[in-house]
Amino acid sequence: MSEGEKPTFDWMPEGSEALADGEYDAIVMGTGLKECVLSGLLSVNGLKVLHVDRNNYYGADCASLNLTNLYAKFEAGEVPSYLGANRDYNVDLIPKLIMACGDLTKMLLHSKVTRYLEFKSIDGSYVYKGGKILKVPATPEEALKSSLMGLFEKRRFRKFLIYVDQYVPDKPDTHEGKDLTTMTMRELYTSFGLVEATHEFISHAMCLKTDDTHLDQPAAPTVKELQCYCYSLARYGTSPYIYPIYGLGGLPEGFSRLCAIHGGTFMLNRDVDEITFDGDGKANGIKCGNELARAKIIIGDPSYFPRDKVRPTGKVARSICFLNHPIANTGDKESVQIIIPGPQVGRKNDIFVCSVSNAHAVSAKGVYIAIVSTLMEGDDPNQELSHGLALLGNILQS
Repeated sequence: MSEGEKPTFDWMPEGSEALADGEYDAIVMGTGLKECVLSGLLSVNGLKVLHVDRNNYYGADCASLNLTNLYAKFEAGEVPSYLGANRDYNVDLIPKLIMACGDLTKMLLHSKVTRYLEFKSIDGSYVYKGGKILKVPATPEEALKSSLMGLFEKRRFRKFLIYVDQYVPDKPDTHEGKDLTTMTMRELYTSFGLVEATHEFISHAMCLKTDDTHLDQPAAPTVKELQCYCYSLARYGTSPYIYPIYGLGGLPEGFSRLCAIHGGTFMLNRDVDEITFDGDGKANGIKCGNELARAKIIIGDPSYFPRDKVRPTGKVARSICFLNHPIANTGDKESVQIIIPGPQVGRKNDIFVCSVSNAHAVSAKGVYIAIVSTLMEGDDPNQELSHGLALLGNILQS
């Protein structure tokens, strides 16, 4: 085959051409974080990978966009001049703060993708309780002064945290006679005499549970999540969260670079017109115009697949807001996470408020980006988000 000539294969219909090399071990559609992690790991393990995306930028729904791309995506009209320079912005479409000792951080370290990224800790973690924003204690001194619980409850809470810190699944001498594979989380809380308000605080603000279904399930997974929170908090001292400089879009870009270094082929701004299937109904390739490619492994975000192959699991309401001030009652922090437990506002699911700023190089100086999100329980997104939006004060644009 001469240089520039495309390969041909017996399986190709007449009139069609090979897409890139035509045959691959894996084809990945969409450059969201999950897709990029998988393509990176597959290529590292020696597989030949083709990665395509309909957008002209990395990240898909996990991208960090400048103002021009953001306003174009949501057909929001002209970018207001008061927001400043376009180049100063990297606005996340989906907010995600990273637990400093969580699985994603371990994956970043193991794959060495951290060489392409720079992280900075989030300044504070807060919880909404009784109509007020309260800081989640980050030090023993803050815990003593906190109004989240009374003096005697703080003692019980401390005893509970000591148990969690010392608990090792395969060391029965750390279990204190409790089998966390059968004991529910509610039973574990009760065994330490913790009141329901403390259950809510631990589960939602520390274990990041979005509802209360875990309370009647085995305690072991929730205890593991609580350990991760505590270890992450101990690592940085201000909050358990870290966040990439220039936004979350750097994560899929980092894994994409990992894939490319190990021989992966990337094609951005390329529509996938069709996913092809074999006689058994198994996906075996993609079609872009008259070009075809095949692979044994087909991966993609749901938007690339036919509707009859996709099962909806829920809807998320999300609002991206620009502010000219930090969120009130957070000590003028440059970056914060606020969790509104669902039961506090008569909901089943929690509401999350994430605010970042120029401190993480995602906005112009003096501009804060606050993203409010929750799982939909009704039909009106504004109503679903109202309790979170109410905490933001004056909103420049949303």
